[in-house]
Amino acid sequence: MGWLFLLFLLFITCQFNSTCSSSSNSSSSLSSGHLCHPHDSSALLQFKNSFSIDTSSLEVETTLYSNSTISWQKGNDCCTWSGVTCEKMTGHVIGLNLGFGGLQGNIHSNSSLFSLGHLNWLDLSGNDFRGSPISSKFGGFVSMTHLDLSDSNFSGPIPSEISHLSNLVSLNLSQPSVTLDASSLNRIVQNLTNLKELELSLVDMSSVVPDSFKNLSSSLTTLSLYSCNLQGKFPESIFHQPNLRLLDLGYNYNLTGNFPKSNWSSPLETLLLSHTRISVDWSHLTRNFKSLRDLFLSNCSFVGSYLAFLGNLTQIMRLDLSSNSFGGQIPWSLLNLESLVYLNLGGNNYVGQFPEVDSNSTSISSLYDFSKQQLVGHIPRHLILLYLDGNQLNGTIPSWLGSLPSLEYLELGGNRLSGNIIQFQSRSLSLLGLRDNKLDGLIPRSIYEQVNLQVLDLSSNNLGGNLEFEKFSKLPSLSELNLSFNHISLSFNHLNNNTWPQLELLDLSSCNISEFPYFLRASQNLDMLYLSHNRIRADIPKWLLDSGKDSLRYLDLSHNSLTGTIGQLRWKKLEYLDLRNNSLQGELPIPSPSTFFFSISNNQLTGEMPPTICSLTRLEILDLSSNKLSGKIHQCIGNFSQSLSVLDLRNNKFHGMIPGTFSEGNVLRNLDLNGNQLEGSLPPTLLTCRELEVLDLGNNKIQDTFPNWLESLPKLQVLILRSNKFYGEIGFPETNFPFQKLRIMDLSYNRFSGLLPTKYFEHLTAMINLQEHELKYMGEGYYQDNVVVTIKGFEIEMVKIQTFFTSIDFSNNTFRGEISNAISKLKSLKGLNFSHNELTGTIPPSFGVMCNLEWLDLSSNKFVGDIPEQLTNLTSLEKFNVSKNRLVGPIPHGKQFDTFENDSYSGNTGLCGLPLSKTCGACQSPPSSLQQEDDLEHGNGFDWKVVLMGYASGVVIGISVGYLVFSNGTPDWLVKVVGRKQRRRTVEITHRRA
Repeated sequence: MGWLFLLFLLFITCQFNSTCSSSSNSSSSLSSGHLCHPHDSSALLQFKNSFSIDTSSLEVETTLYSNSTISWQKGNDCCTWSGVTCEKMTGHVIGLNLGFGGLQGNIHSNSSLFSLGHLNWLDLSGNDFRGSPISSKFGGFVSMTHLDLSDSNFSGPIPSEISHLSNLVSLNLSQPSVTLDASSLNRIVQNLTNLKELELSLVDMSSVVPDSFKNLSSSLTTLSLYSCNLQGKFPESIFHQPNLRLLDLGYNYNLTGNFPKSNWSSPLETLLLSHTRISVDWSHLTRNFKSLRDLFLSNCSFVGSYLAFLGNLTQIMRLDLSSNSFGGQIPWSLLNLESLVYLNLGGNNYVGQFPEVDSNSTSISSLYDFSKQQLVGHIPRHLILLYLDGNQLNGTIPSWLGSLPSLEYLELGGNRLSGNIIQFQSRSLSLLGLRDNKLDGLIPRSIYEQVNLQVLDLSSNNLGGNLEFEKFSKLPSLSELNLSFNHISLSFNHLNNNTWPQLELLDLSSCNISEFPYFLRASQNLDMLYLSHNRIRADIPKWLLDSGKDSLRYLDLSHNSLTGTIGQLRWKKLEYLDLRNNSLQGELPIPSPSTFFFSISNNQLTGEMPPTICSLTRLEILDLSSNKLSGKIHQCIGNFSQSLSVLDLRNNKFHGMIPGTFSEGNVLRNLDLNGNQLEGSLPPTLLTCRELEVLDLGNNKIQDTFPNWLESLPKLQVLILRSNKFYGEIGFPETNFPFQKLRIMDLSYNRFSGLLPTKYFEHLTAMINLQEHELKYMGEGYYQDNVVVTIKGFEIEMVKIQTFFTSIDFSNNTFRGEISNAISKLKSLKGLNFSHNELTGTIPPSFGVMCNLEWLDLSSNKFVGDIPEQLTNLTSLEKFNVSKNRLVGPIPHGKQFDTFENDSYSGNTGLCGLPLSKTCGACQSPPSSLQQEDDLEHGNGFDWKVVLMGYASGVVIGISVGYLVFSNGTPDWLVKVVGRKQRRRTVEITHRRA
């Protein structure tokens, strides 16, 4: 977890940074024999009065800091003030430690702070200076030895005048929104020759050449460059620094480099290279870094083989090897390391089970049970943190984990663990993560006794039972609780007045809840609340609108039965709001301007879009689909395009024109206006939507010619124009590579005429040779694209669009002429529908090479000739319809053709042979042998079976069921069949929140 890592960084920084200890000493060594210099006293009071004090932050930090200026009073000796240190002889202020002092306001260049000319120690970290620039006046403290401005909300460039502080021993400017250019860094490196500690984490140094650091002072003990956007090769000489104890280069994703190849000895005690591209040679590391106590190598580039043992690093205390794709068995012998308290092996590919332990043995590796292939050893009682999440571990959680007396953080989520959750004998846990496993049974009693527990995540398991929420009342420190998607039935009886003041995240999705948890009325620090997929049938209570009104950022109440109107939303910091799939009524509520995700689809909202929707300028996803909203779509929607990725307004009653305000540089990826009453022509500004992947304008009243100009959109994959008033010929491409990514094209139910667009067919690259075969879906984390397409005669809503799904539907127009052989190039095509047109000529035999074709509908045209025998090669074909044409001759036999029924051929009086009752004459005899194949299953991501039809007796013994039948499981993109067909079946699948 990110917060845990930051806490760890704070811990190790203090451990190796004399600032922590020295600052506290300076505060305690106040002068008791001399009064503060009057000038300095006045300057300090003036400095204090230029800020407001955030007392709430002081309350949070009281255990670490007590450097508030609240105690500063005129008339008192300033040398006795909190955070102030004076020189004993002169009374001048020489030290000012206001770290985490709750200061809020701007520091200007004329601040009285800069008149304290004798300062040699200044700590302003952890305050809020509201984006003030770091003044060049900081470079005027000529006696300064320690300067800490970290985490204090400065912004802009670090002034080169900082390099004038030639006496600096410690410099900490770590914070985002601050930049450091190459010339300023070079001056700092050249002039600050006494530096022992240099901390610039989070400072943007993207323009800096890493070689600049090679000339740093040889006295350097700490170098922290975490997440600085460094790129290029980091100098090897840094590893040779004779006094360097801490080196943090983590999260510089494009930083490269190597350890020195020669043998050397480094005094490094803390090394953090996570998420860099620096080559980690395990043998060099274990040979040369013999003093390491803290080693963080998450998501690194390992050279050579990874060794399970640590060689000389027996003194290691904290080890992070997460996210490196390591496989095989976990090296359980690591638990033998006597000093190891922190072990993170999460996000790898480790397999197997936990080892058994023997309390009488001396080490994990001392015994090996070959029959069970498990390591056997002692209980590692020293562990404080163990992260093994995101692997492939199976079996049960061993009981010895519950007996570790010091264990505070246990994360086993995202594995395949089964059985019951163990009992924990100690009460030391602060975090317990068991999400996404196969655990069952009841939640053990010992969890409710973990009085220090802050984070509990048991989501997505098979836990069951009736659970009263009151059982959590003994956990006063609980800040995150996730019980979602189990088989728990949760009730709030007997809860009385219990509150959890620290609660920030509560996820009770799919917990069979029938009421809103009333205790939330007092949860003023609530940040995330998820109550989706429950049985709440009620209005949203007014008290909930006030809960967390100053803190709540994420709210998910989707998939319930919420009723009534909402009214004004009061959450000031809301960013994510999901109210879809309820029964809400009334007008559209508008959330906070900070909202980036807003979905209220599948409700019963009425009325027009209120103009206040124009205030949501941070929107990335807006989904108002399947309501009864009317009126015009506000033009301001197009102005959101610098942030708006998804605009889904389908299935409403909007009328008027499509907004034409899409501007250059927009990031719109999905525009779905299907099922409204929009008219007019397409706005040319759609051409500026260079990120557009899905354009669905079906079922409107748009009157226009075919928009050839859309062919140049480089990422367009889905184009649906069905059921409008488009007219005229499609014509020829205007570019060399038209619709190069297009996979779904639906022009059905319009007034298109002329010849089929053969030239377009020749260039539909994504349908010619689609390389994607993995089960992936279009969309993004918070939203997955969905469309309605006609598949084998059924209108099917695909709530997820598989990236290898392809289809063309030109049905119900007035296209004429013959089908060109060019269309047979589309070998990745799954479905083709040319029905209800005026096409002539013969069915091309070349269709036989379209081996992925699963449905082919050529009905209601004017085709002549026979059905080509080559079509029997289409072993994936599950739906075939050539009815109402002028075809003649015998119907081909064998393979898929033995599964089609009469209605596939009706209206062709010249056809004969099974399954029709009309037999063929001697000159029209069908092929002599009936070729039946034992396995007609078609893989490639679709799971369906075809049962052959018996011809000998003429009795149907099976039917083809294609996409609409479960085999090993229904395709999860398929939600419901919405077309009008006899004996249609509706399949609904509820998908969990991503």
